Amino acid sequence: MGASPLQEQVEKELHQYFSILNGQKPCALHDLVMGQVEEALFRVVLDYCDGNQSKTAEYLGINRGTLRKKLAQYNIS
Repeated sequence: MGASPLQEQVEKELHQYFSILNGQKPCALHDLVMGQVEEALFRVVLDYCDGNQSKTAEYLGINRGTLRKKLAQYNIS
């Protein structure tokens, strides 16, 4: 089974990131990638749900408390 379009895009962006590093050692790469992806995920899904936090939490499969914590963490209103 092949990679999904989302996975392919992430791989493309990571290859580009390593190219930009030009041989330098990356630092805390997991935290960097997860933070970038997670923040974008919350922004896009919240927008898709027209700001409805209950629906956003449901779509993400998390509870509203966790959603609010993450929105505050990423300063998303």
